Amino acid sequence: MVKLSAELIEQAAQYTNPVRDRELDLRGYKIPVLENLGATLDQFDTIDFSDNEVRKLDGFPLLKRLKTLLMNNNRICRIGENLEQSLPDLRELVLTNNSIQELGDLDPLATVKTLTLLSLLKNPVTNKKHYRLYVINKIPQIRVLDFQKVKLKERQEAEKMFRGKRGVQLAKDMGRRTKTFTPGVVQPEKRRTGPSQADVEAIKNAISNATSLAEVERLKGMLQAGQIPGRDLRQGGFQPAAVLCASTDRPGQEDVSTSQQFDIKSVSDDETETHVSSFVEPDPSGMEEEEEEEDYNGAEAHMEEGYGDSINNGDQAEDEDMEDEPHENGS
Repeated sequence: MVKLSAELIEQAAQYTNPVRDRELDLRGYKIPVLENLGATLDQFDTIDFSDNEVRKLDGFPLLKRLKTLLMNNNRICRIGENLEQSLPDLRELVLTNNSIQELGDLDPLATVKTLTLLSLLKNPVTNKKHYRLYVINKIPQIRVLDFQKVKLKERQEAEKMFRGKRGVQLAKDMGRRTKTFTPGVVQPEKRRTGPSQADVEAIKNAISNATSLAEVERLKGMLQAGQIPGRDLRQGGFQPAAVLCASTDRPGQEDVSTSQQFDIKSVSDDETETHVSSFVEPDPSGMEEEEEEEDYNGAEAHMEEGYGDSINNGDQAEDEDMEDEPHENGS
């Protein structure tokens, strides 16, 4: 970077440009601050400060002759107040490719009543909604904005939009400026954002308990998506029944949310199984029916066994009676 000194101004190129204005060429010196411009002795209609490192447009002495100021390809993000006092005949201001962010940052140009050409191309402010209408409303005498002629229709739209109390309030809301540091003003403390201590502990526990590469990848995906492992269980927001129903709607496919909620344990080197702990208690009526069926089957088996024993006993007694009874023939 080079300081803008009186010696540099005296050594810089000076010539008459194609529109027959006297021009001072200070391009490409990486000048950070505008200063010592009194050394120009107010002898120039145009000063070219292109391709420097200027951040704020101010620091001008009284230059009654200066009509055109070329400030493209700098780093300007702020415009100084009361430019009309130091540059009373400024007509053309080129601020192409700078860093002006907000519509309110252009408000200091509203007091420059002689300004008729303004270029803000390649500035973030040009992406703001109603940018052209806002500038036309603030600088009504402007004729060329971003090298496009201001049309009568645009002037009428700007007048209609910012008319009355509602329009004034709208312009006030749109004209917010970029926040800058003011010496002596205590800056409010920024609230710390990020995971709580409990979330940090939950993340550490989940990582330490991971037993497979697949589980580590699952935890990584959850963290990248902004999910904290175990938070749903702590907050009581986990509903196993709904997850189970959702997983059964698509047989043969693994639900993404289900795979994130249930633990995946390694069974072998080649395959893994999903072990889902049952969250739904067994139905008591179903258990009673099973018990009744078992009792019935047991009783039936017992009856069959007893019936079989009685038949066997009857046959044995009949055989004994036949042996004891004498034959009719006396044998």
